Amino acid sequence: MTLRILPPAPGRWDMVSLGEVMLRLDPGEGRIHTARTFRAWEGGGEYNVARGLRRCFRLHTTVVTSFADNPIGRLLEDLILQGGVDTSHISWVAYDGIGQSVRNGLNFTERGFGVRGAVGASDRANSAASQMAPGDVDWATIFVTQGARWLHTGGIFAGLSATTPLLVREAIEAAHLAGALVSFDLNFRESLWKSRGGAAAARATMQELVRSVDVIIGNEEDYSAALGIETHGIDADFQHIDADAYRPVLEEVAARYPNLGVIAATLRVARTATRNDWGAVALANGTFHQATLRRDLDILDRIGGGDSFASGLIYGLLAGKPVDEALEYGAAHGALAMTTPGDTSMATLAEVERLVRGGGARVSR
Repeated sequence: MTLRILPPAPGRWDMVSLGEVMLRLDPGEGRIHTARTFRAWEGGGEYNVARGLRRCFRLHTTVVTSFADNPIGRLLEDLILQGGVDTSHISWVAYDGIGQSVRNGLNFTERGFGVRGAVGASDRANSAASQMAPGDVDWATIFVTQGARWLHTGGIFAGLSATTPLLVREAIEAAHLAGALVSFDLNFRESLWKSRGGAAAARATMQELVRSVDVIIGNEEDYSAALGIETHGIDADFQHIDADAYRPVLEEVAARYPNLGVIAATLRVARTATRNDWGAVALANGTFHQATLRRDLDILDRIGGGDSFASGLIYGLLAGKPVDEALEYGAAHGALAMTTPGDTSMATLAEVERLVRGGGARVSR
């Protein structure tokens, strides 16, 4: 399927993100269980893409989410504002004083170093975003009155509760009715599905949603766990990246979901927490594309690398670049995002384009 992308227009959102934004508490070089201080960031699989598109690629983005109206929610709002993402579509829920009925999600994340891998511990039950449901969002205002070219959402938000996948479905229908394209990052998280039917429930939900989107993004675990696609022995323990091994995986996805215009996957070998091999592949209109493979990439903070890949890829597609070039933008942006702390990108478009052209790490002055 060929993607038909709406042109930019005054007042129109380049991209709308639907997902939860949590407060990330980062112990820096330390460990969660021994930390005495934490640095606060905002982060969320779907939101990170909107922020990357705004801060690095200078596109106009907005986030659809919900917060409990307390100081933590207002801190999250302030962090989002600093990232340049529009906050007018955040819904605010009255706080009960103790978080029994509604709260804001917390995500404790340590980066890892060397042989010690990154660790995440979420505290997000009963969050305001997880309670969002069909009818809560005025999609007509977003997609018709204001206008939007692209909707991005994913498996993290869909995995929060029984109602969030229904809202995802409603958003997809509204986007398509207005001519906008939809991307979906599978982002399978086992912890989100443990109490809701496990991997089988995740597959049933994801398979139904993917039938209606235009662009899909994932990794080898996502395609296997979330869609039930045979990954031919590719798993998180493989010792080298063989991009050609992903071709049959993406071809199988294309065969099952002919609605998809672009199918993309990030490739990673974590030799240590701070040294990874990194790349990406995509399939579009039957053609297989491979981005530049970066071996022994030095990693400061791997969290959010896949989201920055997604924002770079989407930027390239929105800019009308061919798929192979958009894939390079995604891989380069993801690589740069993992050289700085926090979930979100601190890269600039000039840095991304320099890396796409093969530029190195010499001092720029």
